[in-house]
Amino acid sequence: MIEANNVTKRFSDITAVDDVTLTIEDSKVFGLIGTNGAGKSTFLRMLSGVLRPDEGNIEIDGMTVFENPECKEKFFFISDEAYFFLNASPDEMARFYERCYPATFNRERYTKLMTNFDLDRKRKINTFSKGMKKQLSIILGLSAMTKYLFCDETFDGLDPVMRQAVKSLFASDMSDRDFTPIIASHNLRELEDICDTVGLLHKGGMLMSEDLDDVKGDVHKIQVVFPNDTDTESITDRLRILDNEKRGSLMTLIVRGQEKEIKDILSEGSPIFMETLPLSLEEIFITSTGVEGYDIKKIIY
Repeated sequence: MIEANNVTKRFSDITAVDDVTLTIEDSKVFGLIGTNGAGKSTFLRMLSGVLRPDEGNIEIDGMTVFENPECKEKFFFISDEAYFFLNASPDEMARFYERCYPATFNRERYTKLMTNFDLDRKRKINTFSKGMKKQLSIILGLSAMTKYLFCDETFDGLDPVMRQAVKSLFASDMSDRDFTPIIASHNLRELEDICDTVGLLHKGGMLMSEDLDDVKGDVHKIQVVFPNDTDTESITDRLRILDNEKRGSLMTLIVRGQEKEIKDILSEGSPIFMETLPLSLEEIFITSTGVEGYDIKKIIY
């Protein structure tokens, strides 16, 4: 388990991460979302022990991260801009990480993944494209076989086929071993089909961190058409409506509460049509923040 308690990081007069308290449970995919500059990369660098918090503390499995080699053996950090040694080949980087993770690095898995991804193990990495470098970083990270994998914009630069392949590898590892990916991204749609829990950072602060199943069980998107003579206002006033859009006679409501109770109330208006639609991750966070004056669209995109 990863625990961050009242963590703050400043750079001169800029507060990059502001009093963040967060718990990341094992064996779940955690998505860390927010705009560029929200503090995602800084927070991941503190999680990985690259930066020391100015205030608060971070522990991984009960151990302080900063300047703790034993703790750092538990995770692999894939940064937004991958770093490789000058003129190194993938095989040379693999040998380096074998020394960094002597107890866990799986050379056979590295070789197999390089073959599956059709990457040349002997070619100089500085001749790789951005997407190929991302693929190599992911291969090295998965081959390290650490308990935690920290990913900063990992899917950025990968084509759709490769993105799906990486997600499948994450899912396979989670079913086969004790593995917890933490993925930072500004792209909600990219995380929608993989994350179990999502934390929302904005201007360095953690606005919310919730299990998606819990959120989806309490927020519902319903389309309904009432007869023209129905007093819709008397019905909708009894619901906890988070968003309401009307196009012609079709009303699209996003409502907080139990689905059966919501439908029972709507049914009192003898609707001509009523249907429950799945909520997207984007809609969940638009409707769940509820912060007055909060420009959610700026955060999502």
